Amino acid sequence: MIESNFELTAYNTFGLPARAERYLRLHALSQLDELQLEKAPELVLGSGSNLLLLDEVPGLTLHIDLRGVTDEFGQTLPNYSPTDGAPATIVRAAAGVNWQQFVLYTLSKGLHGLENLALIPGTVGASPVQNIGAYGLEVADRIHAVHAYEYGVGMTVLNKEECAFAYRDSYFKRNSGRYLITAVDFKLGGHFEPETSYGAVGDRLELRFPGQEVSPSKIARAVMEIRAEKLPFFSQLGNSGSFFKNPIIASSTYESLKERFPQLPAYSAGTGKMKIPAGWLIDQAGWKGKRNGAVGTFTKQALVIVNYGGATGAEILAFSERIQADIMDHYGIELEREVRLIGQKSK
Repeated sequence: MIESNFELTAYNTFGLPARAERYLRLHALSQLDELQLEKAPELVLGSGSNLLLLDEVPGLTLHIDLRGVTDEFGQTLPNYSPTDGAPATIVRAAAGVNWQQFVLYTLSKGLHGLENLALIPGTVGASPVQNIGAYGLEVADRIHAVHAYEYGVGMTVLNKEECAFAYRDSYFKRNSGRYLITAVDFKLGGHFEPETSYGAVGDRLELRFPGQEVSPSKIARAVMEIRAEKLPFFSQLGNSGSFFKNPIIASSTYESLKERFPQLPAYSAGTGKMKIPAGWLIDQAGWKGKRNGAVGTFTKQALVIVNYGGATGAEILAFSERIQADIMDHYGIELEREVRLIGQKSK
């Protein structure tokens, strides 16, 4: 049943007032056969955690509510032994599954691999689009294949190479009007190689588990603690998590900046490239905790823009553009938004 003039305030984590001209909750693949979509809806909605609604959403909003987690044969996941060296397992999760619940579920089954990505907001279906990542890991490192509906054609499966993953990017993001993701296959388990070198994960593990052997569940706990300290809960303050991407610049540019800003942190992003923490840049430029009316940056993490109550999408966008301009003036670095702009004003 398609609903008209549907209120979306409760379906975006910024808590912005907006309405969809038409709205449909997709809970079964059979609905796609009935719809026979020839082109992409105006908005494909998951948990609403990575978008900025600027005004009314024209056309169709398709809310993905496909659920279920199985192995590649469609069977309920058994409990696996976490024995190091065991063969990896393909785990299939429907697009509407909550990401955090999925991470914890796989760990409870003895399947490691997603522990560094704990507490990232969103759904499974959104994870390949953005190629979500945190603390030294990208979801592309664990994806085996993506199941999707190709508009005007039908169901298909894309292997990892066809997804063309890049930093916070993918084929799906660059070609948003072609596919609707319905499920994702992850390759989990197997040989365990902990990633604890990025950010404060190693320090937190030593604080919480001094002298103990590192395990996937301990890494997940450390990551969740760190993220919980930096990010406000959506129920308390409207936000979309990280608003900007960490910029990637040439190593030569980084060396020049390092002369002016000796404390400038960076991580290798491949040959001749360095990744700069956007939060550090924004913090050092004096934006951390700054507020303009109902919009501001979070007091504990400059990378997070928050709605203190009553803000509009246009006000949040204007505030973010002021930050971008200031970072360009300070460092000559262009900040790129992670969030998607949705609505007629985004055209």
